[in-house]
Amino acid sequence: MPRTAAITRNTAETQISLSLNLDGSGQAQIATGVGFLDHMLTLLTKHGLFDLSVTCKGDLHIDAHHTTEDVGICLGQALKQAIGDKQGITRYGYWTLPMEETLVTSALDLSGRVKFIYNVKFPTEKVGEFDTELFEEFWHSVAANAAMNLHLLLHYGTNSHHIAEATFKATARALRQAVTIDPRQTGVPSSKGSL
Repeated sequence: MPRTAAITRNTAETQISLSLNLDGSGQAQIATGVGFLDHMLTLLTKHGLFDLSVTCKGDLHIDAHHTTEDVGICLGQALKQAIGDKQGITRYGYWTLPMEETLVTSALDLSGRVKFIYNVKFPTEKVGEFDTELFEEFWHSVAANAAMNLHLLLHYGTNSHHIAEATFKATARALRQAVTIDPRQTGVPSSKGSL
């Protein structure tokens, strides 16, 4: 059974169409109008081995805030929808990823409960034209709408581009691990019997 999702979100601030295949091959078609966000979502797709398509028309004449936050909302909703009833999944994922001078850990639990811990500080306010504070908004939106625990920890790093990239790659790898079907797992991976 394919683990896919299609999300459409239309507001006064953004119009978004997003499709996700958890069992893809890393194919990305991303057009949010925000170059750095497109770059990060492409990395997420490649390292998660998902197929992801995103188009967004946002109020970029104001700034990239609504576009970034709303794409995160849609991605979280798509993850939740594609994962489905969670039968047989690994559930937990974690990855510590080096990116030159930077080291980031992403740890997550597809528990159905939302908890977001963000311990990432950027040395600069921008990467190119992108406000680095928006990364926290993005990941909070993903975690809340996927109904998962997500902990992001920057151990060290001095280059904002590398920190952002390591965060996306580490989370991609952690998600890839968590959504993988475990052949030894029967049913839902919880002593409660549901997630």
